[in-house]
Amino acid sequence: MTTPASRDGEPTGHLVLLRHGETEWSRSGRHTGLTDVPLTAEGRQAARRAGTLLEGRRFARVIASPLQRAQHTAELAGLADLAGPAGIETDVRLVEWDYGGYEGLTTTQIRVRLGRPWTVFDDGVVPGATPGESIEAVAARVAAVLAGIAGDLQDGDVALVGHGHCLRVLATVFLRQEVRMGAQLLLDAGSVSVLEYEREQPAIRSWNQVAPV
Repeated sequence: MTTPASRDGEPTGHLVLLRHGETEWSRSGRHTGLTDVPLTAEGRQAARRAGTLLEGRRFARVIASPLQRAQHTAELAGLADLAGPAGIETDVRLVEWDYGGYEGLTTTQIRVRLGRPWTVFDDGVVPGATPGESIEAVAARVAAVLAGIAGDLQDGDVALVGHGHCLRVLATVFLRQEVRMGAQLLLDAGSVSVLEYEREQPAIRSWNQVAPV
């Protein structure tokens, strides 16, 4: 897929977001932040299928979280063949939200522990084996990622491969929306989403596309 030349300084590249395929933890709803769990067999197949949604594209840059579920997804989706000379780059700022004391727990388990309703977007996390991270901290690091690829998007496509909550926050930052809007942006494992600019305004071209089985 070719990208037209920039007009009036408006970026014409597409920002393609690929969430990693299924893991045992994501299948069971456990919060998976910095724990480096592998893809399941279905997760590997979904990553390969996601590659069919990327056919015809060439990317100025492909950047993935260093966690193995993202790295393996990028490889299985064929992004190494679609990337520029740098291949698949790694950026630690694309890791998942650090859930701190809620790592490995489901939402139901956290609510039982607290004795009240809870969501990560509204209520945040507590320290545990890792310090945990505020939504503002997640937003700050993904904003830095977006600043770093702004020039590449001027007239080329960029692919970011990462994690559900982190990419949802990243989308809100790109769209210049309040970051807690990410709670309304469902993002399935192995899905592909495309963001772009329309008359200088950041916009969603497509969201949460999953290739058919």
